[in-house]
Amino acid sequence: MENKTYVNRIRYVDKLKQFIDKPVIKVLTGMRRVGKSTLLTIIKDEILSNIPEENKIYLNFENIELFGINEAGKLLEYIKPLLKKNEKQYIFFDEIQLVNDWEKVVNGLRLDENYDIYITGSNSTLISGDLATLLAGRYVEFEIQPFTFNEFIEVFESLGLSNEEYFNNYIRVGGMPFLKYFNLDEMPSLKYLSDVYNTVLIKDVLRYNNVRDVDLFERILTYILENIGNTFSANSIKKYLKSEDRKISVDTILNYLEYCRNAFIIKKVSRYDAAGKKILSVDEKYYLTDHGFRQAKGFSNTKDIERTLENIVCIELISRGYNLKIGKVKDKEIDFIAEKDGALCYYQISYLMENEDTREREFGIYNLIEDNFPKYVLSMDKIDFSRDGVIHKNIIDFLLESSF
Repeated sequence: MENKTYVNRIRYVDKLKQFIDKPVIKVLTGMRRVGKSTLLTIIKDEILSNIPEENKIYLNFENIELFGINEAGKLLEYIKPLLKKNEKQYIFFDEIQLVNDWEKVVNGLRLDENYDIYITGSNSTLISGDLATLLAGRYVEFEIQPFTFNEFIEVFESLGLSNEEYFNNYIRVGGMPFLKYFNLDEMPSLKYLSDVYNTVLIKDVLRYNNVRDVDLFERILTYILENIGNTFSANSIKKYLKSEDRKISVDTILNYLEYCRNAFIIKKVSRYDAAGKKILSVDEKYYLTDHGFRQAKGFSNTKDIERTLENIVCIELISRGYNLKIGKVKDKEIDFIAEKDGALCYYQISYLMENEDTREREFGIYNLIEDNFPKYVLSMDKIDFSRDGVIHKNIIDFLLESSF
């Protein structure tokens, strides 16, 4: 059965449309292979379909024909003959990080409002802090995530599965776009995910940051993979490694975690004291940008289903544009406090709530929250357990909502 060639990623497309022809550089960031190049093509071929092709310049620096364009001078030399005077042109630079000092050319082009510029990049050179320096604040950033469950179904809709069957597959293999070529065949899917994971690790983390102790680094990242959704500190990782007779400083651990975050492999979610209204600097949580990597590296997402569901909801909320915190209320914890445009939502994630004790635990924490923002409990239960103004939703139903 033939799958769709691409998914029209409406959440990102709608946001990008608002900035077309605006004098800011549009930057698509995110982990390797999450579909940034495809999104760039959608902008070029569909959103800007009314623009003559000769007024569009598209350069993919992973293309073998452009391998020689690896520094700013060569890029400028290549692109100059393609530029027109006094005509609006749309310029697309794909995987721009492969060109040294690329920002000099981009900033130079930006000075002419006839050029509407779009760039993508995958590694640490394109994190927000660097972009602010490189592009002097004249940019807007869109971090692209792997496919949501909604998009996953769209890719594989020709298979005709039930939502539950799709979700079971999604739990195992995650949402990396290239998986569409494997028709949900688990072995090649996990082999592909393992190879992508290793590529990101080697190119965007180890090599880029000149990490020498590769074995120690991989042990730390394996600890993260195993403990997604668990609250822990750099100090707890240090103790774990000490038990394996490996010595490392807390600062080094924090640096390694930051390298992974900058390469978009993991997401850090800080804890927030909901009563004291302050960010807590200890015991953060980490989640994988794509939970399929966990399965590919030998951990069972179905065995650790609750943590996997929490990871899925985390990335879903991020893709909907929310900023996330872990809520601390006295000695209890709320899985996510999601903020967007000044409004909050609270989320508790559970696998199944078959007994009253579990339901009391998941719903009861909201008795400690005195505001009137929406409060949710998400689980795989099909019975609606909503109570006391707290909304219960089935996780699959929640993921299939079109809410942005």
